[in-house]
Amino acid sequence: MNAWDTRWTYGDVIEVVGNAGERLDEVMLPKVRRASDVVALDLLLSQVEANAGLPPGHIGIEAQIETAEGLINVEEICAASSRLESIVFGPADFAASIGMPVTTIDETIHQGPSNPFSYVFAKILMAGRANGLHVIDGPFLKVRDLAALRFAASISASYGFDGKWALTPDQATVLNEVYSPSQELFDKSYDILDAYKVATEEKLTGAVMFGDEMIDEASAKIANSFVARGERAGMKRTPQ
Repeated sequence: MNAWDTRWTYGDVIEVVGNAGERLDEVMLPKVRRASDVVALDLLLSQVEANAGLPPGHIGIEAQIETAEGLINVEEICAASSRLESIVFGPADFAASIGMPVTTIDETIHQGPSNPFSYVFAKILMAGRANGLHVIDGPFLKVRDLAALRFAASISASYGFDGKWALTPDQATVLNEVYSPSQELFDKSYDILDAYKVATEEKLTGAVMFGDEMIDEASAKIANSFVARGERAGMKRTPQ
């Protein structure tokens, strides 16, 4: 949908949400600058849902952070509505917002002498996770350079982002690989959970050695996150 700084936002919501019925799950609000942008959309969606006969709260919201103001207010934005499902970083408009000397969004942004995206990734991730949201990186504009895409995606994946927007089917294939755990890591996570279960339920201890590593409750939480991510990607544990 169009952002609130245009004249079309309310019309988009009324036309699309009002006519899509239950087939529509969520809408994406670009250029979110402050929490009130999300609150306004929440209120409008409530009225449209009521008029369309949809269950209250049926339509979720993805909020996109694309400006310096949006980043400054991202904590309040992420807590603004129970409808929020995802927080998304929009790198191109954000680069323009802060005056970055770039003409495109590619892997070289992560290789420069000063990379402001490091701060951006961490700030958006913390705000999203604190409010139980999916955290998504924005598109990579060199659509044919899949090796460069893989490198750029690995950066936000290393922070813990859930995924990245794909512009082509080829990009989607690469991104599914990058944001899914390797088979080795997936299997190891299951093994950690098995070992921790034995430690807590049979040996009645809160920590145990796993090879040359000490694992405890925190280890189990990390392993659970990898198992959940792998299962969402359709992965299966290697037979023992």
